Amino acid sequence: MTTPQQTASPAHHSVVPTNLKKRGWLRWVLVAVVVAILALGVGRALNKRKQTQEEAQAAATRLQAPVVFTLSPEDTVVATQQTLTQQVSISGSLRATQSAVIKAKVAGELLGLQVREGDAVQAGQVLARIDTTEYQARVQQAERQAQAAAAQVAIAERAQNNNQALVQQGFISPTALETSRGTLDSAQFTYKAAVSAADIARKALADTEVRSPIAGQVASRTVQNGERVGIDARILEVVDLRELEVEAALTPAEAVLVRVGQEAKLTVEGLNRPVPAKVSRISPMAQAGSRSVLVYLKVAQVAGLRHGLFVNGAIQVGTTQGVAIPLSAIRNDRPQPYVQLLRPLANQEDGAQAEVVHQTVRELARGLPASATDTALMATIESIANNSMITSANAGFLQEKTRIRVSSASTAPSAMPSTTTPSR
Repeated sequence: MTTPQQTASPAHHSVVPTNLKKRGWLRWVLVAVVVAILALGVGRALNKRKQTQEEAQAAATRLQAPVVFTLSPEDTVVATQQTLTQQVSISGSLRATQSAVIKAKVAGELLGLQVREGDAVQAGQVLARIDTTEYQARVQQAERQAQAAAAQVAIAERAQNNNQALVQQGFISPTALETSRGTLDSAQFTYKAAVSAADIARKALADTEVRSPIAGQVASRTVQNGERVGIDARILEVVDLRELEVEAALTPAEAVLVRVGQEAKLTVEGLNRPVPAKVSRISPMAQAGSRSVLVYLKVAQVAGLRHGLFVNGAIQVGTTQGVAIPLSAIRNDRPQPYVQLLRPLANQEDGAQAEVVHQTVRELARGLPASATDTALMATIESIANNSMITSANAGFLQEKTRIRVSSASTAPSAMPSTTTPSR
């Protein structure tokens, strides 16, 4: 008789192969999916690499092509024949024509100094005193010595008179008379020396009064009451602002153009309007070290001017004619000054109208346009033809042979900033 276990065993052995087949089929499906994914990733990577190489080749091609820069009208100026009011630039500091540094003439304790910076003083006004105790005692000593010397002179004179009478009567010899004469002369010299010493003592006493030699205003005060000052110690500085001048150093070439009486316009720090001035003096000699020539300009009376303010400006020395450009367009970052000339191109296939040429120039004169209100300083130059186009200071530095396109017709120089943008 067959048992249940014996009848079930054949069915059990038939299921095992079927499960193994299903597992093998799934494994192959997974392998195929992985291979497909890998193949897709490799394809995409190859495609991306090919695309990157094409972009790099295109960029390299674009880099090999010449770059054309576009300039705005404010980036260019035209060199034209002009008449300029010729100028000589100057700079310096305002200073009072009349000024005085008040110093102590004698040593001692300073007393009674009341004036301070900005106070007005008069010529001869007593501003302070130095303690007079010692100097009054010296005056008294010198005067008493002079009185003693005068008494000795009187005694010597009486002896001399007596000896003259005795010589005439024959009581003493002429030699004794000569001796008494010498004694009188010595007494008189001693008296004169004592009088001179008394005068010196009185002068020292008078010097204890600190007086202002000029009328003006106190510019600085360096000591305080109660301080002991030495001889020539600086106490006060007084300036007279009624007359101001500027001392300017010019090169020999500039000094040749300057004459006494020429007008000038100065810019003073702190003032928003120009200050007129006139050349009043020219030094007859050049400075030993710099070989410069000093020129002095008398400044007109304008409210707000102060001793020591920095000024700059220009002296009008005449007119000049020539091909002129703005002074700011001349570049000085090389040993010789130059301009960035825009030379026209015959081949304009890429849209470029000109290329940059660094043209060395020599400045002839500086000035302002005679028929314009523009205050921009101009310069006449050599080596540039009339109506030549150059870059202004706004354009900045450009390499030689840079290809240029101007957005519109060039206009007069302008101070408005602009940017230089590349165009491909």
